[in-house]
Amino acid sequence: MIKILGISGSLRRASFNTALLHAAPPLLPEGASLEFHAGLRDIPPYDEDVRQAGFPAVVAELRQSVRDADALLIATPEYNRSISGVLKNAIDWVSRPPDQPFNGKVVAIMGASPGALGTGLAHYHLRQVLSTLGAYAVPGAEMLVGNAATKFDASGALTDDPTRVHLQKLLNRLVVLAGQLR
Repeated sequence: MIKILGISGSLRRASFNTALLHAAPPLLPEGASLEFHAGLRDIPPYDEDVRQAGFPAVVAELRQSVRDADALLIATPEYNRSISGVLKNAIDWVSRPPDQPFNGKVVAIMGASPGALGTGLAHYHLRQVLSTLGAYAVPGAEMLVGNAATKFDASGALTDDPTRVHLQKLLNRLVVLAGQLR
């Protein structure tokens, strides 16, 4: 069984990125499971003085969840042509020594935006960050959902069939790569 941890880089209650994560479970290939991280809201701003005294419990829990997962599925919004501050903050916390758990981890990146271009620049920056940490971003599998308001209904359900098909392909590639690197 390939265990995937889903992380949304958005705090917004009606987030398209969180909705995109929640569209994934029924599209997973056989032999894979997806667990959602509770959210990044309670992670404090990164502070090396605090870290030296010990990881806060919420950070220690996220570090363990990343460590326990075979793969990660990250949905990132794009703010000011980059990833969200809360996602970068969480990555900064999780990536601190000892034994930072991103090393060798397979990650699929996706994002949804109300804008036409989706989250391409955020993907680019997130790939750079993850590469520095020794993680493997699924190659050639861009999941950029533009005009997201037209692809989800009022309850947050994904209603766009081409997006659903693309998401299923991304999940298949993530599971195959995670299985190969396990």
